[in-house]
Amino acid sequence: MSQTTPILDLPLIQASQAQKHVTHNEAMAALDALVQLVVADMDRTEPPATPAEGDRHIVGAGATGDWLGKSGQIAALLGGGWVYYSPSAGWRTHVVSLGADAVFDGTDWQPVVGQGPLTTLGLNTSADTTNRLAVSAEATLLTHDGAGHQIKVNKATAADTNSLLFQTNWSGRAEMGCAGEDAWSIKVSADGTAWTTALRVDPATGLVDGAAVQDTANDTTPGRLMRADWGYGPGNLLAPVSMGAGAVPTGGVLERGTTATGNFVKMADGTLICTAEITLTQVASSRIEGTWTFPVSFIDPADLIITSHLDDDSVNDHCTPFVTSLGLRTHLPPSTTAVTFRQYRIAGMSNFASGDYALARVMAVGRWA
Repeated sequence: MSQTTPILDLPLIQASQAQKHVTHNEAMAALDALVQLVVADMDRTEPPATPAEGDRHIVGAGATGDWLGKSGQIAALLGGGWVYYSPSAGWRTHVVSLGADAVFDGTDWQPVVGQGPLTTLGLNTSADTTNRLAVSAEATLLTHDGAGHQIKVNKATAADTNSLLFQTNWSGRAEMGCAGEDAWSIKVSADGTAWTTALRVDPATGLVDGAAVQDTANDTTPGRLMRADWGYGPGNLLAPVSMGAGAVPTGGVLERGTTATGNFVKMADGTLICTAEITLTQVASSRIEGTWTFPVSFIDPADLIITSHLDDDSVNDHCTPFVTSLGLRTHLPPSTTAVTFRQYRIAGMSNFASGDYALARVMAVGRWA
């Protein structure tokens, strides 16, 4: 006859055995310890300093002292001493410190998924103390339980990091998130050591900078994104123009305007075109003349190109000599702000009379910067 039971290894009373109560009590103590099994913890490596009768623990890996060599076994304080029970595959216990159950898989105790907080969880791979959740699969699906779904990655302080890291053979190649600050950024690396911030979004303004954005107004590096204030489109082609250091445009491409003395077009390269219609009046019997104040000042009168065209009808209607009697038309040396035009009659033709006048269309081309 066997001396123990096959499942719990409980001692059996033998025929003609003396002091049968000892064997019986030992079996009852084992049942009391193992049935409805609850242990305090499963990571302790040595006995507690002040244990109580009936305390039970799963001995942790690398146990020392009185528990040396008992890792994975159930230690129960019975009758003032530690009694050890070796589990079989499938044994189940509730672990108070975890608030969850654990099952012995034949080699080690494993927390039961879905019950209480787990310290680690590996799905088709091993988790560790750093990567406490590890998944090995072709894809991972996170779907909604209602209308939507959010993934939340929290950090303790602004100087900490919460990000998504993309790796090749366990070496970092791209990272996006808030790395060491609250600004959101995308960083890339060719070797996992040297990193470049491609894009960074300022948390206060929402504006971006980084290696993927123009560094200066005349930065034409291939592949870089154009900044709105340094590029041109329908919204800023026609706008006030201005010039920065190194003759770099800082405003629109074209600026068009009108003042009391004419119209102007300013170009981003510094070109200025002014036009107007002015009146030439009689100042002498031989000529009519008029002074034009430019609607925008030029910077160098020596570079100006100035042209004029008389309105033939106004001459014939308001001047004593007709158009056919007019000769040389000139202008005096201009200043940065004005120029005077003169129209002469041909010698021997009718003189200009007092009150004679004619209209002239005038244009000046030069530079504003």
